[in-house]
Amino acid sequence: MPEKIRHFNPDGIESMLTAISPPEHQLLGRSNRDRLIGITTTVPSECIFAAGLVPVDLNNIFITSPDAKEMIIRAENAGFPKNTCCWIKGIWSAAKQAGISRVIGVVQGDCSNTRALMEMFSYGGVECIPFSFPYGRERELMEVELKLLCKRLGTSIEAARDWQNRLAPARRLLREIDLRTFRNSAVTGIENHLWQVCSSDFAGDPETYESAARAFLDAVSKREAPPPFVRLAYIGVPPICSGLYDFLEEHGARIIFNEMQRQFAMPGAEERTLVEQYLDYTYPYDIFLRLEDIRREIKSRDIAGVIHYTQSFCYHQIEDCIVRDELPVPVLTLDADRPGAIDGATKTRLEAFVEMLA
Repeated sequence: MPEKIRHFNPDGIESMLTAISPPEHQLLGRSNRDRLIGITTTVPSECIFAAGLVPVDLNNIFITSPDAKEMIIRAENAGFPKNTCCWIKGIWSAAKQAGISRVIGVVQGDCSNTRALMEMFSYGGVECIPFSFPYGRERELMEVELKLLCKRLGTSIEAARDWQNRLAPARRLLREIDLRTFRNSAVTGIENHLWQVCSSDFAGDPETYESAARAFLDAVSKREAPPPFVRLAYIGVPPICSGLYDFLEEHGARIIFNEMQRQFAMPGAEERTLVEQYLDYTYPYDIFLRLEDIRREIKSRDIAGVIHYTQSFCYHQIEDCIVRDELPVPVLTLDADRPGAIDGATKTRLEAFVEMLA
């Protein structure tokens, strides 16, 4: 088995998180509170910033809250079924707890429960703005959706295109962070995950985010190379459970490809039009487009095995049989329901998977 990987200082991760994702009370306590708009997943943030608004990814507010478990219970007490995805329940509680008055919900191309979630928001007095990723990836429909979103937010598609250019430097830095994850192993799997997952809303402050990313890259350039490790990919939605990345590194493995998190960061967006950027974003579309991207990255990153995370009660669980048939390397499927540390059974399966690959 490979030697254990040297850990990045946890205090460093805390500092990084504080820099790119200010605590909830700081973000929501600003004088521009009325400019905040919740999002249920990654949406065209260029349109939001063009309207002078501040996007708040409700997933991140939920999963980073010390009360994440209690937020699930509050949603269930309000009537959400226990056999509903906990991300949906967490998003609802996060918006309610934060006093968010407007939400953009993806009603095509994300969770199949989002429509009902939007109805719950509307019932509670929250203004709901729908957005759809066209099922067949039609260029004309995507252009219509982008223009409609801009109109609903009180801005123009031209202003959104201008913001695409303004966000390009931050997206290029994210691309560099990803490259340093698998080319020289300077960036750890959890750092790669955090930087990319936070790009859904740029922590509400793209300039601060960009500045923090530059400082981070300067810091990692001084790191020593870690010992050899088993090279893994993580595919599927970001995990609701914690401790996965650290546990793998403790056992001689590292995740060097975070599939959906990387898609949130829109790699290569600066080289495309705004319409093309959101047509090439694989997450909202079918599994076959995603598999093309995953196979390409498995080959280019010399990945030995894949961890496929499937959230309990999510329709993506059905796709696991296709994933296992179509990928050229061993696949370990993990399932989790509620927030919390990975359990003993999961740790045993992960350890055996790494030992087999090693």
